[in-house]
Amino acid sequence: MIKIEVKLLPHQNKALAATKEFNRCAYYLDMGLGKTFTGSEKMKELNTKVNLIICQKSKIQDWYEHCKTYYEDYTTIIYSKPMKNITDKTIIIINYDLVWRRPELLELSEFTLMLDESSCIKNEKSNRTKFILKMKPSSVILLSGTPTGGKYEELYSQCKLLGWKISKKAFWETYIVTKKMDINGFSVPIVIGYKNIDRLKAKLREYGAVFMKTEEVIDLPEQLDNIIKIESTKEYKKFVKNRLIEIEDKELVGDTSLTKLLYQRQLSSQYNSNKTTMLRDLLESTNDRVIIFYNFNDELEKIEDMCIRMERTVSVVNGQRKDLRCYEEDNDSVTLIQYQAGAMGLNLQKANKIIYFSLPLSSELFEQSKKRIHRIGQKKSCFYYYLITKGSIEEKIYEVLGQRRDFTNKLFEELDDN
Repeated sequence: MIKIEVKLLPHQNKALAATKEFNRCAYYLDMGLGKTFTGSEKMKELNTKVNLIICQKSKIQDWYEHCKTYYEDYTTIIYSKPMKNITDKTIIIINYDLVWRRPELLELSEFTLMLDESSCIKNEKSNRTKFILKMKPSSVILLSGTPTGGKYEELYSQCKLLGWKISKKAFWETYIVTKKMDINGFSVPIVIGYKNIDRLKAKLREYGAVFMKTEEVIDLPEQLDNIIKIESTKEYKKFVKNRLIEIEDKELVGDTSLTKLLYQRQLSSQYNSNKTTMLRDLLESTNDRVIIFYNFNDELEKIEDMCIRMERTVSVVNGQRKDLRCYEEDNDSVTLIQYQAGAMGLNLQKANKIIYFSLPLSSELFEQSKKRIHRIGQKKSCFYYYLITKGSIEEKIYEVLGQRRDFTNKLFEELDDN
C-alpha cells in the first residue's frame, strides 16, 4: 500500500513553525485554511503514544478517514464503548456529547488532547467542559475558526487548557465590560463590550495561539449579499398586537418575551406563504446547486416537500439526518441545513449559492454558515440570499447579526430598557 504524504500549504507550515517550541497551542485559523492538517501534523510532531481527538458528532467520520488515510502508522479508533487496552501510537476519536460519559478517559496520562472546534467548550458549566478541564494531557492542540464567535468571555476555558494561569475574576476585569441588568427581579451582569483586546491576543500568542484570517492568506472569490424583502402577513401583525393567534390548527401564545420571539420568527418564515413562494421562484431561476439554511422542523418539511414537487433532488443535514449524496452527485440538488447541525465544519464549495430561509440568533452560527461555500477550492463568486419579512423581527435580527452580536443579547438589553 502506497503511503500518502501530507503536503502542507505555506501558511500551514508558517503556523507550525510559530508553535514549534510549544506543547500546548491553538490554531485559530479561519474557515477553509486547513486546520485539520495543521493540527494533525502538530500531533504527529508531538509524538505521544496516545492521541485523543474530541470533535462534533458530525465530524467523527471525517476525522477517522483523515487519520486512516494520512497516518497509517497509527491505530485509529472511533471510541464508543469503554476500552481496557489502548496500544501505543493510537488515535482515539470521540464526540463532545459522549466524552464526559466515559469517565475512564480521565485515567489517560501522557497523551495529546486535540479539540476540533474548541469553541464547543465555551460554557464552563457544561458537563463536557468540566470533564475536559479535569483531564491531564501532556500536550494540547486547539482548533477553531471562530474561537469566541466575537464573545471574548467564552475564551476562558481555552485559556486554561493553554496553561495560562489567570483567575476568572482577573480575566473578566481585564478584558470584559459588563453592566448590571434586572432580569425578572434578579441583578444579572450582562456583557456590553470588551477592552484591551490587542493585549489579550498578544498574551494568547505567548501561550501558543496562532491567528490567521482567510484574506491574509488566500484570494477567495467575492461574496455578494442579496436582501430580498418579503411581504408580511395579517397573521403576523395580529400576533404582535395580541400575542395570541390560531394558525394551521395550532395556538401560538406569546406569554413571555422568549415565546413571543419564537412565534414571531415562525410567523415570519414557516407560516408566511409569501416567503415559500419567493423561495420557489428563486429555485426555479437556477439549475445550480443551492444550499438552504433553516431553523425549525416545520420549515424543513415544507421546503423539502416543495423541492420534491419541483423534481429537485434533496440532501438534508440536521440532528437526525446527514445525507449529502444528492449534493455530491447532482448539479441541480438542493441541500437543506439546520444551523446547529451544519453551520460548522461542512465543505460545500461545489455550491456557490446560499439561501437563508430564516435566520439564527447566534452570530457565530451565522458567520460560520457563510464559510461553507466560501473556502479553498471555490472558483466562483459566492451569492447569499436573505429572505427577510418586512416589518418583522427578522429585520432586527439581521441588523444585530450584521454587528456580529447574538440577538439574545439584544433581547436582554431591550428587557432591561423596559
